[in-house]
Amino acid sequence: PHFVVVANVEASDGGKALAAGNSRVLSARLNDARFFWDEDQKVGFKPWLKKLEGVTFHARLGAMSKRVERIAALAREIAPLVGADPDQAETAARLSKADLASGMVSEFPELQGIMGGYYARHSPEHFTPTYKEAFGDGQWSELKSRWFADKTGAQVAEIADAIRDHYKPQGPGDSVPTAPLTVAVSLADKLDTLVGFFAIDEKPTGSKDPFALRRAALGVIRLVLEGGNRLELRSTVRAHFEKFVTPPLATKNASGDTDQLGVNARDRAADGLVDFFADRLTVLLRDQGKRHDLVAAVFALGDDDLVRIVRRVEALDAFLATDDGANLLAGYKRASNILKAEEKKGPLPSGMVRTGLPNQPEEETALAFAAAAAATAVDIALDTEDFAAAMTALALLRAPVDAFFTAVMVNSDVPEERDNRLKLLGQVRSVMGRVADFGQING
Repeated sequence: PHFVVVANVEASDGGKALAAGNSRVLSARLNDARFFWDEDQKVGFKPWLKKLEGVTFHARLGAMSKRVERIAALAREIAPLVGADPDQAETAARLSKADLASGMVSEFPELQGIMGGYYARHSPEHFTPTYKEAFGDGQWSELKSRWFADKTGAQVAEIADAIRDHYKPQGPGDSVPTAPLTVAVSLADKLDTLVGFFAIDEKPTGSKDPFALRRAALGVIRLVLEGGNRLELRSTVRAHFEKFVTPPLATKNASGDTDQLGVNARDRAADGLVDFFADRLTVLLRDQGKRHDLVAAVFALGDDDLVRIVRRVEALDAFLATDDGANLLAGYKRASNILKAEEKKGPLPSGMVRTGLPNQPEEETALAFAAAAAATAVDIALDTEDFAAAMTALALLRAPVDAFFTAVMVNSDVPEERDNRLKLLGQVRSVMGRVADFGQING
């Protein structure tokens, strides 16, 4: 094979000795690789998976074999959401960590996943009769019956690719898998890591992130967004936290007592993980030029669909860049400040906004009708996830809101008038609050 080597010396022989020395080193490493390849082919997935029962993933999170079981179950649940086959996803997930026990990966750790993909693709099911005899009927039958029964060559190739690429993306510059099966396994792998470490309160602090949880969260976000995958993050995370409640997470803690994640603690940890995703999404969008306060304003609604959140943020960003958006935001803050001040005095008036009151200003009536129309239009737009249309509906409130504050005194001396106007401002705040929490937006 050809290779390139760089040396910071001026060789008198034109580099022949350097080339020969490096050739010997590379040949030795390639011979090692050939040896491990041949030896690994004699072992296979079943012994490797058995070996993982003795490999500790984390002292408080159990063996790697237990982690594989969790990943397989989660991959099966996620598969339909990303367009993958559940059976295929479970099989790929169960085999995804097997190569960690192989000789090749023990010698070359950077090849984890890659070698698993090769071993799955070159499993004895696809070998010639000569290879079948060399490896023995027992191992060949086990692989064929347990892992690849009734699977076509294309299906095995998909499983192999999922095993190979399930660690991706490993950083901001890494490529994002697009094959549905790979996406399912990759999401399951990263979510299990995040849920597990949040369950035992091993969260990143400051610049410390020993378990690369920020990278894992960013990987989940990129897999979801770049693939347009609709995943209800909060419910998915909460469901997976259930797997860390019974049996207990660890045998003993530092005090010698049994550690177990209680239901309340689990819910807090799940909510904390969703907040962690919000922080990571904020960083990602900020790097793309989006405002961090807009992400907070949308996340405040409780939505956990990252694709929908980003679309809403983009529409909100475009809306606030217009005069209508900027002025309506100012009107919202004025209305909100009035309502907050009144709330300190006692409960705000509730009920329907009335029109046709004696001496009622035209601007008050106009805003009441505009707010009602906007509420209907916003609801229709949100139901169809047409966020641009929702912003257009809000833009129609700008003029009547401005006119109302110019012509109408909210704190009228007449209690009936005052209560009606406070209810009207509450209605405006409520309509806008269906799109985003405008109170968290700077400006």
